[in-house]
Amino acid sequence: MNQDEIIQLFRDSHALLTGHFKLTSGRHSDVYYEKFTLLKQPSICTQLCEQMASLLKNSGVETVVGPTTGGIILAYDTARYLGVESIYAEPGENGRIFKRGFSLEKGQKVAIVDDVLTTGRSVQEVIDLVTSYDADIIKIILMLDRSNGTVTFDYPMEALATVAAQSWAPDECPLCAKGEPITQRGSRVFSK
Repeated sequence: MNQDEIIQLFRDSHALLTGHFKLTSGRHSDVYYEKFTLLKQPSICTQLCEQMASLLKNSGVETVVGPTTGGIILAYDTARYLGVESIYAEPGENGRIFKRGFSLEKGQKVAIVDDVLTTGRSVQEVIDLVTSYDADIIKIILMLDRSNGTVTFDYPMEALATVAAQSWAPDECPLCAKGEPITQRGSRVFSK
């Protein structure tokens, strides 16, 4: 599956939305990629995870880690294709934490898998958590990079698709300036 086919999956499943959105990061955008519309469809999700696993083939990865919530599904199914374990990182007071008996060993080879990258906050929180265990991050795999490659990390990273989706700080948002109503989607709640 190539990048155009991935974007077409978003279109065909009505997961590519236009309007005025408050993103999980707190920024505003005129486009929103509703990943859960894809993730709720096992036939589509499985195709994406198989693609993600193919990017990790022969990498020696022992564990796939994903952040809650969408990352759980992607990490689990990607790990299934690789025949390795999957764990997930949950929000804590000072970033992501492992619960439920999850942990990593020093030197353990880890892949981080996530859904949609905008600012990189969730991925960076998982990086911080994984490195706190002295585990080795082999690669970061994303379903969609909406930063068009502008967000980077100190580890190899690859996305199934990369798009240039504009976003603005709330005080710079042209849609707010026009008085367009805003919709908040995503899992983090921010105050105005």
